[in-house]
Parts: sequence; structure tokens; C-alpha cells
Amino acid sequence: MFVIFRGKFFVVNLFITWDVTPEIFDGLKTPNLYGLLFVTGLAIGYFVIKNMFKREGVKDEILDKLVFYMVISTIVGARLGHVFFYGPYFDEIDANGYVHRGYLSHPEDIFKVWEGGLASHGAAVVILIALYIFSKKVAQKPYIWILDRIVAPIVIAGCFIRLGNLVNSEIVGEVSNVPWAFSFPNYYNELTGQLDPTPRHPAQLYEAISYLLIFLFLTYLYYRKNLYLISGRMFGWFLVLVWGARFSIEFIKVGQTARDFSLDLNTGQILSIPLILIGVYFLVRSPREKIVVE
Repeated sequence: MFVIFRGKFFVVNLFITWDVTPEIFDGLKTPNLYGLLFVTGLAIGYFVIKNMFKREGVKDEILDKLVFYMVISTIVGARLGHVFFYGPYFDEIDANGYVHRGYLSHPEDIFKVWEGGLASHGAAVVILIALYIFSKKVAQKPYIWILDRIVAPIVIAGCFIRLGNLVNSEIVGEVSNVPWAFSFPNYYNELTGQLDPTPRHPAQLYEAISYLLIFLFLTYLYYRKNLYLISGRMFGWFLVLVWGARFSIEFIKVGQTARDFSLDLNTGQILSIPLILIGVYFLVRSPREKIVVE
């Protein structure tokens, strides 16, 4: 920004230094703040869905089984999504000679969830599969019934996961001179092979705030508008808003370039497009009137 002082122009670079360590205890990688935020998001999601089920008279035993399905599918799906969508598959050496371990070269690394590396698209796919099984085997409700009720808890969990990414100084934004830019002294730039404190868009914070607002909107639709009575409407809003936000914010995020596509879109955006279209389908095809699904 420009500042005028005694008739002269001065350029003042304003930014926030984010020098936060993910360690809770000095010298120990685990437990860490990322894991704490991850668990916090799941816990809040649990209380949200518990309140919904209580409001609708659903038995607690169904909720307990739902939690099991959700936790396992979220962790497994998010981890596998990162492994297969973002790699690297095999060991890579950067310009500075630093070796980046590939998951196919070191399969044991796939299980090291505590080291970070979770992809929301992978979680979305496995969660949808798990909830289908849950709806048929446990809840004995229509598939869309559980999808309409699980979306708000999922969004608030996603909010805390992105805050965890912020703590880890990962998934950063492009270089920027906006006054609210963040300098990440602990951010490792894979292109330069060194720590890069250059001020950038806090993309993780953008997503966290977006998800929080979407969560508030979805809970408003549920509690104030009773929109869960219109089969598919809550799920449709969830897909359009969450993946629409993800698609937009990806424009100012670093890395994650598209594979096998000659498009100015990265992998995250390409994977978001079909989910947005499915959301539009549900919004268009959902009933106009409120229908109680038994």
C-alpha cells in the first residue's frame, strides 16, 4: 500500500507473520495441533448430527454406528485421495538434492496420517460409499435421507481441517501484497527447495472461513427452514457451495497442477467440477414441496 508522509510517497508492505509450530510438546511430532484440530472438527460434527437425530427421534445406537462409518471413511478416503491424486508416486529429487519420498516407493508411508497429507476429494468419494452401506445396512433409510443430514457436520469438520493446514503452514496461497497476506517462515517451497517466508494469500484461512459460513447457512436451512424435509435439497446446496468455494479458491493456491489436461485448472478444480454439477442436479430435481421421508 502507499503512504504519503511530508509530501513523499512511501511503499509499505503489510503482512502477518505466521510463525506457528504444530508441535504441542517441544521435540514431539505427535500429538500435534493438526491432529487436535482434526479431532475437534469431528467432535463438533458429532454433536451437530446428534442434535439433529434427537430432534427427529432417531435412536442413539444408529448415531453411534454412523460415527464409526464416518470417522473410518473420512480418514481412509482423505488419505488415499492424497496418495493417488497428489502423490508423488515414486521418489523425487528436487533442485537442491532433497529427496521427496514416493508412496509407491515406500508403501508404509501411506499409513502415516499423522505426518499430514489428506485430500477432501478422496474423503468425499469414500464417505459417499460408506454412507450408502450405512443407509442400507444400519439406518434402513433412503440414501438421500442420511446425505441431507450429514452435510452440515461434514462442513464444520472441513473448517477445522483447514485450520490444521494453516497451523502446518501447508496448502498456502500465491504470493500477494494484500494487507492481510501471511508470511509463512515454516513453509517449504518445493520449487526452490527451501523455506519461503514470502507473503502470500492465506488460502487455508479463506477455505476455513468459507466452510464456516456454509455450515451456518446449512444449519439455518435445517433448523429455520426445515429444508431437510425436501429430499435432496440440503445435499444439493452442500455440493454446490462447498465445491464451488473450493474451485474458486484454488485459483490463488500454490501447486497441485492438473495431470494429463491442457487446461488452466489444477487437479483440485477438475475434481470439483463433477461434484458441483451433481449438486446442481439435486437442486433442480429435488421436490418443490416438503416431504417427510420415513
